[in-house]
Amino acid sequence: LYLFAMLYLFLGVNIAADKFVSAIEGITSTKKRVLQRSTGRVITVSVWNGTVANLTLLALGSSAPEILLSVVEIIGNGCFAGDLGPSTIVGSAAFNLFVIIGVCVMAVPAGETRLIKDLGVFWVTAAFSIFAYLWLVLIVQVISPNVIELWEALVTLGWL
Repeated sequence: LYLFAMLYLFLGVNIAADKFVSAIEGITSTKKRVLQRSTGRVITVSVWNGTVANLTLLALGSSAPEILLSVVEIIGNGCFAGDLGPSTIVGSAAFNLFVIIGVCVMAVPAGETRLIKDLGVFWVTAAFSIFAYLWLVLIVQVISPNVIELWEALVTLGWL
């Protein structure tokens, strides 16, 4: 019975993930036609940057459980930061930063090099990541130590 329930739940997650990924593919494959001023020709360009879409999907998929755990814990603690909340999110981000990047670096064969094609996306991602860490430190340790106030939560959601 337990095995049947687990397989049923995995099937449900598979269906939801398939719908989500197909929706992301539909959104990111959107193209538009624009006039190129230098040549006067109409060209077709992507509306969404594929790198940004992939980074967003990676962040959502790897951090959603930690964020939900943090939300449940904060609600259960009367808006006080618990032992798991912020630590879990920072731990997940540290794992993404160090382990995933480390695996990517080790996957490059010896003697070959790889370059970042779209440095604009890299700098935007880096800047927002640093800002998010600094904001987390401010609201958890400086502004109102160990308490997440309503205005802090609303400002954080407003930045999303």
